[in-house]
Amino acid sequence: MEIRVVKNLISRSELKKIAEERFGDLVKAAVDIEQKIMAIGGELHVDEQVLLIEQENSKQQDVWGINIYPDGLGEDFIQFDSMINLKPSFGNRSRGIDNQEIREKVMAIVKELIQI
Repeated sequence: MEIRVVKNLISRSELKKIAEERFGDLVKAAVDIEQKIMAIGGELHVDEQVLLIEQENSKQQDVWGINIYPDGLGEDFIQFDSMINLKPSFGNRSRGIDNQEIREKVMAIVKELIQI
């Protein structure tokens, strides 16, 4: 499975196919909160982050890792858990996203890019 940059709307069924090819029930994603794009389909969040930095000129502090569960609803759709979220120099000291404003930005971008 190749890592894909998502800039336009994709369907939940397309996301489900990506999940089935890699992990079964989830898709790892790296979301750039400034450019409002995300990379999906990688084995590791860091691979997606590197692709965004190298190909899309993203900045590390703007890229946050999440897991998307295509069959999930509400709070079960997105999980904020990734090693790339450990950014002590930017005030984030956990694998989650501690800043509520950043969490909301990530959720809004996911809602814009995935047909729910």
